[in-house]
Amino acid sequence: MKYIVIVPDGAADNPIEELGGKTPLQVANTPNMDFLASCGIAGSVRNIPKGFPPGSDVANLSILGYDPRVYYTGRAPLEAVSMGLTLSKNDIAYRCNLVTLNFLDKKQILMDDYSAGHISSEEAKILIEEIDIKLGSETLRFYPGVSYRHIMVWKDGSEDVECTPPHDITGKEISRYLPIGKNASFLKELIFKSSEILKEHPVNKKRISEGKKPANSIWLWGQGRTPDLPNYRDKYNITGALISAVDLTKGLGMLAGFHIINVPGATGWIDTNYDGKASYGLNALERVDFVYIHIEAPDEAGHQGDYKLKIKAIEDIDRIVVGRIIREAKERFKDFKILLLPDHPTPVGLRTHTSEPVPFVIYDGKDRGVKRKRKFSEDILLSPDIHLEDGFKLMDIFLKGNV
Repeated sequence: MKYIVIVPDGAADNPIEELGGKTPLQVANTPNMDFLASCGIAGSVRNIPKGFPPGSDVANLSILGYDPRVYYTGRAPLEAVSMGLTLSKNDIAYRCNLVTLNFLDKKQILMDDYSAGHISSEEAKILIEEIDIKLGSETLRFYPGVSYRHIMVWKDGSEDVECTPPHDITGKEISRYLPIGKNASFLKELIFKSSEILKEHPVNKKRISEGKKPANSIWLWGQGRTPDLPNYRDKYNITGALISAVDLTKGLGMLAGFHIINVPGATGWIDTNYDGKASYGLNALERVDFVYIHIEAPDEAGHQGDYKLKIKAIEDIDRIVVGRIIREAKERFKDFKILLLPDHPTPVGLRTHTSEPVPFVIYDGKDRGVKRKRKFSEDILLSPDIHLEDGFKLMDIFLKGNV
């Protein structure tokens, strides 16, 4: 048996006035997702346990079958693992975004863009290396990642701090959302010192001259220690591979014992290599039992507040990824199953994640005809075949249950 998991990150949404009170999933042209929903088991699942932050770290941990109440330690350490960083038991990793701040005056500073205009990895590397030279020490190091996503490692540091994800405060004044708690003043000092370093940097001057947003500050959040996850071979007696452009999900895959596949042209944005993700995923199944294909584009469109872009991302995923996987899996594998679901909603009206349940579909590859004609959308939540409050239990049903 071959198992395929497809995660269009943040694809679920709330009704949007401009779409006549419908969601992007409801209006998008998704014949392949709709086929899965009509011929398989369609259900509702809550991937964010009550009381947990509605992040992709918590949600993907749940999807992979790990109870966040047992295994969740924070987002940044997962990304650090993906970047090849080895953390000691006393090391605290922080996610370090490159952001664009809008300095209205000395007292009013807005979070203009949590991604610094989706800065390129090449530009970002130069800036983070400069930050490490100027602010790094024996106990503090900054490591470049992908685009705006980077890591700070604080040896013997503090994680007892309340930090806010920058994508939650787009367009808002930052003073209310700066770190709070033990050693918060040190973290705030790092943020403001970084701004002094970056504002006149040649990379940013060039970006401004080209009409792009400058990466004029860092923003620290998502702190934690490395979790200890059971290996998938021990947990489910299968081998796996993971495809993602995002260090967070790569880190989860590495801790689960998966082979991490880096697809050329995978960007985590609307211009990602969708076809490459499908192709590499199918080819991986010649060697392993399980492949996890994570696609970030709908989530990024949600954070941008752009419903048109989100619809495009969903339709591209349906046409290029889901359609190809259905066709070729039938040709190449005798027995296979597909699990399709967003990890969490990312409503364009809110520009951030929420913790509501999301629709899922399990399809076993057997042509039994249409069980119930339906669209893959939030409509499934109203009359699901199955509802799961504990999202981590879905993987057991997918891998061990019968469709």
